[in-house]
Amino acid sequence: MNSADSRASANPIDRFFCVSERGSSLGQEVRGGVVTFFTMAYIVVLNPLILGYATDVDGNYLGGGAAPNLPAIAAGTALVAGVLTILMGVVANYPLALATGLGLNAFLAFAVASRMTWADAMGLVVIEGLLILVLVLTGFRAAVFRAVPAQLKVAISVGIGLFIALIGFVDAGVVKRIPDAAGTTVPVQLGADGNLNGWPVLVFVVGLLLMLALWVRKVRGAILVSIVVMTAVAVVVEAVGDLGSSAEKAGGWALTVPAWPESFHAPDFGTLGEFDLLGSWDKVGVVTVLLLVFSLMLADFFDTMGTMTAIGAEAKLLDEEGMPPNAERILVVDSVAAIAGGAAGVSSNTSYIESASGVGEGARTGLASVVTGVLFLATIFLSPLVAMIPSEAAVPALVLVGFLMMQQITGIAWDDVEIAIPAFLTIVLMPFTYSITAGIGAGFIAYAFLKVVRGKARELHPLLWIVAVLFVVYFAIDPITRWLT
Repeated sequence: MNSADSRASANPIDRFFCVSERGSSLGQEVRGGVVTFFTMAYIVVLNPLILGYATDVDGNYLGGGAAPNLPAIAAGTALVAGVLTILMGVVANYPLALATGLGLNAFLAFAVASRMTWADAMGLVVIEGLLILVLVLTGFRAAVFRAVPAQLKVAISVGIGLFIALIGFVDAGVVKRIPDAAGTTVPVQLGADGNLNGWPVLVFVVGLLLMLALWVRKVRGAILVSIVVMTAVAVVVEAVGDLGSSAEKAGGWALTVPAWPESFHAPDFGTLGEFDLLGSWDKVGVVTVLLLVFSLMLADFFDTMGTMTAIGAEAKLLDEEGMPPNAERILVVDSVAAIAGGAAGVSSNTSYIESASGVGEGARTGLASVVTGVLFLATIFLSPLVAMIPSEAAVPALVLVGFLMMQQITGIAWDDVEIAIPAFLTIVLMPFTYSITAGIGAGFIAYAFLKVVRGKARELHPLLWIVAVLFVVYFAIDPITRWLT
């Protein structure tokens, strides 16, 4: 045993997290955890914006009262993300961070809370999390994961890579959503008017080039260095140009205005415990409640499956069956996160694909998750400081990681149509629909359909039949809801 191995074996942190065993180092884990945090710290700002301005059926805002309570939502978001991410690191030893699920929070705000009180809506999230936890503890969730063909898992990883790259470009303003009321324009375009313009976009472009240059030169901490440097540049640009938010004027910053905070304030945990498990049943009826819970549960169920596969593939932690280490523990923590998010009044928490940015920085163990979680807890008190990081400085990491995940596409047999077509649909529909779940669902349905068409229905795992049928229901949930109610 050489001296380096001796030092590693003598280090209790290294032994507990298997850092050296997985070919990592304490420095890599810390850097990876910090990068993951910076890449997803936007949720502390964005979740309050999504949940905070929506009113429930009684006209009240989340947290109670007749006015938005954004600080309370931000504090609750950071608290749950911090605690559950640390739990993921300690219990599952996996470099995966958790926070309020985007998409799920919007669904809750605009499709659920409008039909009941906020407490009732959060109660449905808790119920959904409890049901998923039961599926995990009975082995059903892991069994479904094992039943998925390995090449379809590869397609999920590749599709997520394209999806997060698109997220990066959209959040930076390089790709823009544009109105299409007349049906005469494409759904997305280059920049705000078909051209790249504005200082925020330049910050993103320079940040991406800097990150790529550092990465190809194998500079340690390339992603973190780029984020820190470009945040400093963004602060200077804002101080000189007074660009403001893009919501206020053209050419402004997308999500966060990079300016030094004027003040710090004590945290407000007004959303914690604001949930009611049974209130919604009387308000909207049993059938509607079951359909809403089903929609939440299916999205949570498969988003995490795709995310943990993609992270494991990028970190080279998957076994021969495409399973990550401690898979059941990962799924248990993720299920508990859904429950905790509802109980804290900040919507279901789930695993974040942005964790791939930390893996790209070298993270391979749960120690990185502990670092990320601690930083989330710190934002409870330092949220104004975190809020100064603009997405334009952070999301180049998503583009780089998207490239790294895209490299796995060679693992798909493109000359085998039975797997190639489902893989293709999985890959393209994730970015095209802006939904991991939609891509996975289309892939599963197509895989089952082609097996039937080619007379190989008996080869299909029974669990995949169940999943394919559930996804058919998921995609048809709106007409089914209207028909039953």
